This record gives sequence, structure tokens and C-alpha cells, in this order.
Amino acid sequence: PRSDCIAAQQLCLSDSTCNATYRILENCALAKTRFLPLDHDSRVRCLNAELDLGNSSLLHCKCHRRMKRQEHCLRVFWTVHSSMTDGYFNLETSPYENPANEEHWKTDYNKLAALLSGKDCSQLAGDATNPCLKATHVCNLSKKCVRLRTDYASICTKGAGSEDTCDRRKCHRGLRNFFEKVPEDFTKRILFCPCQDELCGERRRKTIVPDCSFQYNTKPNCLWLLDSCLEDHICKSRLADFQQNCQPADISPDGCSQHNHAACLQAYMGMIGTPMTPNYISNSSLEVSLWCTCESSGNQKEKCDQILGMFESNKCL
Repeated sequence: PRSDCIAAQQLCLSDSTCNATYRILENCALAKTRFLPLDHDSRVRCLNAELDLGNSSLLHCKCHRRMKRQEHCLRVFWTVHSSMTDGYFNLETSPYENPANEEHWKTDYNKLAALLSGKDCSQLAGDATNPCLKATHVCNLSKKCVRLRTDYASICTKGAGSEDTCDRRKCHRGLRNFFEKVPEDFTKRILFCPCQDELCGERRRKTIVPDCSFQYNTKPNCLWLLDSCLEDHICKSRLADFQQNCQPADISPDGCSQHNHAACLQAYMGMIGTPMTPNYISNSSLEVSLWCTCESSGNQKEKCDQILGMFESNKCL
């Protein structure tokens, strides 16, 4: 049976043969993260170590999006699968458990929304025309939702707009906390609220406080953004998850190779709060993008365009 990677690692380390194999893979993974070139013999040794795990539970372990010690679990996964990270388009296996296999919590969203509609309507003027405002009001009725939303908003607005004072790492951590710990009933409605006018669209675009979480003073190259993502276990994992669940397919009627839009939207939300945080590009459309450019990419322009195109022109997303 598939286990989580922390349990599988403990099992492996208690067996001398498996332990020795795992230590080889740790060195291989370390060389990869430091971009140290491996000679032919080292590459063969790394691949053999991966093959030696055979049917070990380590080879088939996964992580949960909302688990404690998630970074530890992901580090184990990428140690065992370090050969998969040779190139960007090899990140096709998500380290995360299929959303359908994860426990789904019951939420009081509908109850709170009903409670809201029973309130004095004059208090909530604009709710009917601004679904983003309504989603925020419902979030405000949930202690957990309002607390975690207030947390990231206060971190991300501190000194926003000036790179010296906005703590992007803390802002990203606050956003990840919100999207991981608040039930999707709340987070999806806040992030994907259907807007008919620019006022609503502006509110939706500003959901993630883009001045701090999304924009730099100047747009970096998308390849630089990718490199900083691949150096980070969480970002690399979320990117692999996004690639797997939002893989476009031209021949498919719904544009998705997995035919699962809910999983794609969940994977998209997982990218928020990472170095490759996406967002809406304007307050008048549903188009999303990364904050980066492919100018001055030299002979890697095609690869750069593919990274940007995953968000800008992804039929599945």
C-alpha cells in the first residue's frame, strides 16, 4: 500500500541495505540542487540506486498537501526521484496524493452564506453585483478563514510596493498557510469569483496582494523564476502537481489531458505563495500569467515561452 514518504523513509533507514541505497540517493539529490555536474559513473550509480529500491514503499510514497512536516516529506520524495528533475518537462509526476484520495473536511460555507443573506441587506450593498465581496463577507464569518486571511494581508501589505521593506518570503508563507489550512469552499470562491465588472475584477486581482506576492520592480526572466522554483522543494512539488493536473491536450474536448478541472484549479492555487506565484493580469479579464518576461532569453527562448505559456495560453487552466 502507498504510504507517506516520512513513514517510508523511517522504514527504509531501519534496514541496512535500504539505508545504504538511500544515502547514495541523498548525495545525488544534493549534487542536483547545487547544480554540480555529475560524471558518467556518478550518474550510473544514482540511477542504479533508484532501481535498487525496486518495490520499496519509498519508490511509491506520496505526500499530502495539508500534512504536518510537508517539506520533510517532499524532500524525501525528491531524494528518491532525483533523476526526474533533469529538465523542466520531466516534472510529470506529482509528489502529492490524488485529491480524490485525500480526506475532505465538511465546511459550514453554505450555512454561513445563508446566514449572510438573512442579514440586513443595506449592510451588504454591492454583494449581488460583486461575488468577490460576498465571498469575503462569508470568509469573515468563519473564524479560521478571517484569521488566516487577515494574517497574510497584514504581512503582505507591510511596505508593499517597495522591495526593500516588503518581506516576500513571509508574505508567500502567509498565502500558502491560507490556501492550505482554509477549506477550499472558501478559498476557491475568493480566488475564482465570477466578475461582471472591473470593480469586482480589481478586488479579485488584489486577493493575493500582488504588490508584494507577485510583482517585482522589474520583470525577471521566466527562466530565472523557474530556477528559483526548482531550488525550493515546495515550489518544485507544486509545479510538478500543476504540470500533471493542468496538462493541456488539443485533442481533448475540455482541453485537459486529465479531464479534471477541479484538480487543475487546486494545483493552480498551490502555485500561489511560491517563487512562481501566478495572478490575474488585469481587472477586466480572466487571463492569468507569471510576473516574468522572455526577452533576452537567447537560445533558450523556446523553453522560456513554454514556461510562460503554461499559464498564459493553457486551454486546460
